[in-house]
Amino acid sequence: MSTYETPDALRHDSQTLADDAKALLDATAGVADEKVTEARRRLTEALESAKECAVDTYHRVEEQAVAKARQADQVIRRHPYESIAVAVGVGTLLGLLLARRQ
Repeated sequence: MSTYETPDALRHDSQTLADDAKALLDATAGVADEKVTEARRRLTEALESAKECAVDTYHRVEEQAVAKARQADQVIRRHPYESIAVAVGVGTLLGLLLARRQ
């Protein structure tokens, strides 16, 4: 099982798989064999199911991101000075680490 380092890599491979499956469906459109027809039907259903799953996952992740952004906004509004101090500290730490790396 491979792991993807970026969402773009996963998206690219998923799109390639979907394109290949559609090409296979188009290539076998003229074949009337019962087994090929059944395989085409199952592949079409699997593609539709995967598409629905991807859309559902996208919406769920989007909703979670919006909820977390709202929570962060509320925390920052309740504790503005502490938030500034944390941001400065994180920025300083990242600056030091990046300067050291070069």
